[in-house]
Amino acid sequence: MEDVLEVYVQPYNPSRPQVCVDEGSTQLVSEKREPLEMEPGKVKRVDYEYEREGFCSIFLACEPLTGQTVAHVNERRTKADFAHFIKYLLDEVYPEAEKLVVVMDNLNTHSPGSFYSVFPPEEAMRLWKKLEIHYTPLHGSWLNMAEIELSVLGRQALSGRVKDLPSLQERVAAWQSRRNAHPVTIDWRFTAQDARIKLKRLYPVIEPSVPTEKRVE
Repeated sequence: MEDVLEVYVQPYNPSRPQVCVDEGSTQLVSEKREPLEMEPGKVKRVDYEYEREGFCSIFLACEPLTGQTVAHVNERRTKADFAHFIKYLLDEVYPEAEKLVVVMDNLNTHSPGSFYSVFPPEEAMRLWKKLEIHYTPLHGSWLNMAEIELSVLGRQALSGRVKDLPSLQERVAAWQSRRNAHPVTIDWRFTAQDARIKLKRLYPVIEPSVPTEKRVE
């Protein structure tokens, strides 16, 4: 936990941008009956019945200190999807960065193996060496600020029913464009010192050592 919190107190450094990465899922739902559009004095009416069309994943990266957000919609959440998303961040979004300082959870796909399963060894090594990974602890995903951005995305762009993958991709792309046109930074104030006070119960109790008297014969 403190490892992640120490990342958040570091000042902005364009050569080492701090990026939080997370993934979410969204259910695709189509209408069984066409909604009745709004009329003067009447709201839009939607039938309660719907058709499930499966799920898809949203990969999201946000830079808390600048407000820049990147979101990609994928059919699945596999090692290959993760590897290609990180490659896009490194080569397209942050090509000038010496290192990308990444905060994310310790999911089984978030490992060097994901790169080696998709790219040749030389390329996989190149990508992994450009990352500085800081994993959130078990049950500590709230430390990942990308969760905040995923929540904003859900409230602002994913309300209502989305019928298919292209429709969702269009919504998310439009939201990302608006979000980056008026970036919102995150002022994270929970520090390691705060954690030692408020989460004291989670820290091990270390008993002070008692010096033994030296016996003189």
